[in-house]
Amino acid sequence: MSRHHNNNRGRKKADDTVMNDRIRDRELRVIADGEQFGIISRDEAMKIAEDRGLDLVLMSPDAKPPVAKIMDYGKHKYQLEKKKKEAKKNQKKIDVKEVKFSCKIADNDINYKVKHAREFLSQGKHVKLRVFLKGREMATPELGIEVLNRIWPMVEDVGVLEKAAHQEGRYINMYVTPQK
Repeated sequence: MSRHHNNNRGRKKADDTVMNDRIRDRELRVIADGEQFGIISRDEAMKIAEDRGLDLVLMSPDAKPPVAKIMDYGKHKYQLEKKKKEAKKNQKKIDVKEVKFSCKIADNDINYKVKHAREFLSQGKHVKLRVFLKGREMATPELGIEVLNRIWPMVEDVGVLEKAAHQEGRYINMYVTPQK
């Protein structure tokens, strides 16, 4: 019997995998490496698993009868983690840059900030254009929407409008993604 097998004996994993002595069902449909054992008693299944130095892991507890698999649980868990890491590695991380404006912004300031937004979009980054509403400006959010609607034509040749100008609390936001 392997040392690894004894360490798992009767213990419930953090991921709630029911295995070995924790399996309460009397009868199980047991499989191992494509080999079908059919419906056998839990004790018989445990004995087969022990003889092979492997774990008896409950796969489908709600099935009638429940399905259990004889496997090396540690190796199985390692394979799952490896797959998860691989998927995460292949995921593309989206970089979102934020460019802030105010309601009373001057034209030359708009041009300067739009230049940055265009740079970000050309680098493949997503851009969130935001207008912060100060004090009394909250009463007229249309002013913020107007500013963003003035900015949109300046970036539409390099970006795609993902979300039009809309209010979120004290901010008017517009979300622009780079063109494919």
